[in-house]
Amino acid sequence: MPRTVAAVTTTIEASPERVYAVIRDYREHHPRILPAEYFRNLTVTEGGIGAGTHGSVEMRILGVSRTIEFLVSEPVPGRVLVEASPDNSTVTTFTVEPARGGAATRLTFSTEYTTRTGISGAIERMTTQVMLRRIYRKEMRQLAGYIAVNAALA
Repeated sequence: MPRTVAAVTTTIEASPERVYAVIRDYREHHPRILPAEYFRNLTVTEGGIGAGTHGSVEMRILGVSRTIEFLVSEPVPGRVLVEASPDNSTVTTFTVEPARGGAATRLTFSTEYTTRTGISGAIERMTTQVMLRRIYRKEMRQLAGYIAVNAALA
């Protein structure tokens, strides 16, 4: 089965520590940056802050809903956080890098996922990439806005 990547990078006007604090907190902060038209019912079943967090979220794209289970790891704590499906068919990596001397953050969301082969797979790859990029851009805007109005974060 082919693997495909969809990624978006932006700059957030906040320190990497503040950005990472929001992304890794699945109980309080992370649910608030998820675009409601695409994500519902984020549930944490174990952990809740960074590595070791297990959970699920309902994702709705193009009128189709599915529940996605995830396990969180932190291969580079404070810089790289990974959400992976139990079978690793979908792996999303959040990469936080300092920008402008640490006053801002270069943030990348990247998802690698398995698709079908053939023409149907090609269509799936193309539409999924377009949708994920759209979702990530909106999530990044919500993250920036959330941090801007929550000065007490990290």
